[in-house]
Amino acid sequence: MRLKDRVAIVVGAGQSPGEGIGNGRATALTFAREGAKVLCVDHNLASAQETVDMIAESHGVAAAFRADVTKNTELKGMVEDAKGRWGRIDVLHNNVGVSLAGGDAELLDISEEAFDRCVAINLKSCVWAARHVIPIMRQQRSGAIINISSMAAITTYPYVAYKATKSAMVAFTEQLAYQNAQYGIRANVILPGLMNTPMAVDTRAREFRKSRAEIEAERDSKVPLRQKMGTGWDVANAALFLASDEASFITGVTLPVDGGASVRRG
Repeated sequence: MRLKDRVAIVVGAGQSPGEGIGNGRATALTFAREGAKVLCVDHNLASAQETVDMIAESHGVAAAFRADVTKNTELKGMVEDAKGRWGRIDVLHNNVGVSLAGGDAELLDISEEAFDRCVAINLKSCVWAARHVIPIMRQQRSGAIINISSMAAITTYPYVAYKATKSAMVAFTEQLAYQNAQYGIRANVILPGLMNTPMAVDTRAREFRKSRAEIEAERDSKVPLRQKMGTGWDVANAALFLASDEASFITGVTLPVDGGASVRRG
């Protein structure tokens, strides 16, 4: 019960269609299992409610909230709902992100609309979500913000908007950590590597017209550790550590969860 009596917002707590479990859903389930009350936020309310129902089956406490994260007013409403429902906010976990599903592409192929959409979802939403929780956390003199970036931020990646926004997420998290350390607020960022999630695998299978098994095999072969992708649970376990008191002296850290991919050079 490492998060007993804590209140957590997980943005992106639903998941894309496909097999397995996404990072956001796995994190919401993990936080609830460890004692947190979890506001499960997603643009797809039915998917968020599925996560809530899974938490309820294990006797956890959670509620679903629909929000279009590109709209600042809806992010404000999300924070107000959590605070009004449970009286405080201890953890903000920003898990939303799109690449191919948002129309991302290589430089000569990307449209202005797709670029703007990816920036709004991947970066702007996290900035404004933090903007709304920081006053509450400052008043509490405590809080943890966990942002999900990607190994795309520090490795080669062909699609423009995802690479740019996930790189910016690292810089923004470092700024959050430095500017709010005096208030007892911690901010850290996770860089998932190749993960076997519906967003990462099933979306690519649809986009490239390949079978899921083909995409899995291609991605598995690129992972140094056991030639096997990670899962949403690997990201969730890292997030649990960063949200817990075990990480009470850790802020401003960029944590790869990548099966060793980041140690390769050249």
